Amino acid sequence: MASQLNVLLTVLYFVTVIASGIRSSEGTNFTIVNKCKETIWPGITANNNSAGADGFALKPGQSAVFSAPPRWGGRIWARTGCSFNQNGTGKCQTGGCDTALKCSGPGDPPFSIAEFNLGDIDYYDVSLVDGFNLPLVVAPVKGEGNCSAAGCDGDLKAECPPELAMKAGGKTVACRSACNAFGSDEYCCRGAFSDPGTCSPSNYSRVFKKACPVAYSYAHDDATSVLTCSSTDYIVTFCSSRYVNMQFKGVNIF
Repeated sequence: MASQLNVLLTVLYFVTVIASGIRSSEGTNFTIVNKCKETIWPGITANNNSAGADGFALKPGQSAVFSAPPRWGGRIWARTGCSFNQNGTGKCQTGGCDTALKCSGPGDPPFSIAEFNLGDIDYYDVSLVDGFNLPLVVAPVKGEGNCSAAGCDGDLKAECPPELAMKAGGKTVACRSACNAFGSDEYCCRGAFSDPGTCSPSNYSRVFKKACPVAYSYAHDDATSVLTCSSTDYIVTFCSSRYVNMQFKGVNIF
């Protein structure tokens, strides 16, 4: 009950902030929106793997707000197919944090993930380096600078090569990256393949890039994947119905 009340209060606070046109002076607001047909359990962790603000479910059509402190760096993703008991212990089909409802680590791939490094200029991206579980779009709100949307709204599970498919109950629930599936240095850009000159896109990462041109498809896919914006909040939408190549600056996508 307490966690549900906290989610409700943050949503009411966000409505007040948007209505007044005032951005929080204490940090950055991330509105997490579930437009999927299934319940998701957001995962939110800082880059130092400290416990995030997650530990709640979002049913289809619901949203909640996470307020990050200044200069926060971290990750946001969706866990799917989860079942937790009253003690917050359970399992997820994708994106789980071992058996914990509240994440204190990076989560278990494969999953689609939004990454942020906030500062005077924010750097953000949507990464498929750890695989794909749900369509994911990150859209700045009334920011300064380029402030393009990141990610994609296509469902890669339908195009997932069989050798990368992760199944549950006979259904593909996620698509592994080649690194996640095979673990070789060539696919993971490690060892002799650790720099951009020796680690090139694979046929598998090209499938991801074709479907999601503004998302990381492999480790050195920086040029078209890392975006910047300043003085902004963010809307993180799972299963968005908007095209990623649209400019979302100043647009409310609820």
